[in-house]
Amino acid sequence: MTYSIVQALLVGLWAAFCFAGQQWGIYTNRALFISFGIGLILGDLQTAVVFGATAELAFMGFGVGPGGSTPPNPLGPGVVGTIMAISISGLKPAAALSLSYPFAILIPFVITFIFSVNANNLAWSRKAIEEGKYRKFHFLANTTLLGFILFAFCFGFAATLSTSALKVFVQAIPQWLISGLTVAGGLLPAVGFALIMSKMAKKEYIPALILGYVCVAYLKMPVIGLAFAGAVLAFNNYYNGRRADKNKGGSTSTNDLGSDGDEGGIEDGI
Repeated sequence: MTYSIVQALLVGLWAAFCFAGQQWGIYTNRALFISFGIGLILGDLQTAVVFGATAELAFMGFGVGPGGSTPPNPLGPGVVGTIMAISISGLKPAAALSLSYPFAILIPFVITFIFSVNANNLAWSRKAIEEGKYRKFHFLANTTLLGFILFAFCFGFAATLSTSALKVFVQAIPQWLISGLTVAGGLLPAVGFALIMSKMAKKEYIPALILGYVCVAYLKMPVIGLAFAGAVLAFNNYYNGRRADKNKGGSTSTNDLGSDGDEGGIEDGI
């Protein structure tokens, strides 16, 4: 399956917009959001959303960089993985995620390169302000963003036009390796959740984790039902916390009044 130049341009523009969100501080650079737009452009929204949801589960955990490390970026699988899942028949979303994951590791190096190239912009921007060259200042202040946009556009444009090469590459992979990559791709969401739980898990949440496991593994509860059950627990925890804070505040006020009364009684007695 090949795509037109117009579709490639649209994918490039969509990738640029999504990747720029990383600089704007909005959540457009997410696998599900990227896949959704590409699915609309390429005409297979269902496959794109299924792949995007699979990738999003993995990047929920991979998006957290421990220490000063740069985590894998969802732009790579969001663009390349979605295109592979749509254009290559028989390729499961989990396998497409595994095959496109190296791009997620490559893109952080590009990000570091863009930041390094623009490292001296602060001094140049200050000099431009001192000289009264405000247009130059605005340009220098946005060169990092422009670098992000330019790279993402070229990346999305090239990935869309190289569909035939991607198809040849995948067809050259042995079936046993594709099966292994499918299994590995299916494990990535579990790894993502494990990374999240390693940061968020507290002993207070263990009962909720056990309850969720029982609901899914033994009661076969669907995801929507599990979400409602989680909402009930969240509301219950919220209102119990408010009640505890209110009772604590009331007891503190009573103790203060009692202390004042005791002091007054002692003074009167004296």
